[in-house]
Amino acid sequence: MNLKNKKVLITGATGGIGSFLVEKFDNFGSIILATGTNHEKLQGLKSKFKNIITESFKLDRHEKIEEFIEKVDKKLDGIDILVNNAGITLDNLSIRLTQENWKKVLDINLTSTFLMCKFVIKKMLKKKYGKIINVTSIVGHTGNLGQANYAASKAGIIAFSKSLAIEYAKKNININCVSPGFIKTEMTDKINEEFKKTLISKIPSGCLGTGEDVSNCVAFLASDMANYINGETIHVNGGMYMA
Repeated sequence: MNLKNKKVLITGATGGIGSFLVEKFDNFGSIILATGTNHEKLQGLKSKFKNIITESFKLDRHEKIEEFIEKVDKKLDGIDILVNNAGITLDNLSIRLTQENWKKVLDINLTSTFLMCKFVIKKMLKKKYGKIINVTSIVGHTGNLGQANYAASKAGIIAFSKSLAIEYAKKNININCVSPGFIKTEMTDKINEEFKKTLISKIPSGCLGTGEDVSNCVAFLASDMANYINGETIHVNGGMYMA
């Protein structure tokens, strides 16, 4: 897994899956710039891992993303790998979902992914090398009760990533998606136990996934072992959804 000294930008690094991503790339000796909105958690990551730089950044500041990528590129002396992991949920039934909450989820989950990719690819084109992994979700394929905005944003990321893959494959830039199912995080720990049992009963593997399950898949796609994989979505869901 030739990831030693690779320059990796990870968004959403302070989330449930994000910290596992940071740990995985750190274990492989990568040089990481981790970004998120929780300053305290970013400081915790910085003190725990040796090859990491942290930057607090809100992805809803679209007009600042190009400037942010310029800063990251200088700090890392290039970007080899981009992992778009950041995302939010603002759940409600569709008829009760406000246009504001529809727009906010699409802006942060989908539009920011587009802009991050756009400006990072410009850097990758200069070195004719790059790996981009966009973290989507099982609900982008199946839909989910009360998550029309979130499901639409994640489905959009999948289609967007396929288009990018076609555009830049000949430039030695691979763009793929990882689509987690229900993963054990602080968010799923808060789910009612009865509902959690019902949820697990629908998963052939009989358990929730872990952040490490997701980070293993992301690391594989980021490595040269996945050079001939492009425009794909790899599902990490214990068999709950089989494409």
